Amino acid sequence: MRKVFLDDKRPAPEGYRLVTSAKQCKKVLREGRIAVLSLDYNLGRNQPKGDQVVKYMVEKKLYPKTIIIHSNSRYGRLKMYQLLIRNKPRHVPVYIRPLPTPRI
Repeated sequence: MRKVFLDDKRPAPEGYRLVTSAKQCKKVLREGRIAVLSLDYNLGRNQPKGDQVVKYMVEKKLYPKTIIIHSNSRYGRLKMYQLLIRNKPRHVPVYIRPLPTPRI
């Protein structure tokens, strides 16, 4: 099982695999076996946003064991959270959390 961190600007926390685009994230979801998926909303100018990954998860029924929304975008957090809560299996928890603090 792996942990995946979707973000175009921030580095992945220790123990996470970084993916920087919705396209990469969808590919990793298809590969399966994701323990934790941490999502950002804004993924670069003129690029698909994190909600496209959430829509893909819902459409394909490809859910990791745990989902974290770490986006700074209030609008994006709410949009992704609401879509997940309406569609995800009951056993998949969804959390809205700030980024973990780096170890010094």
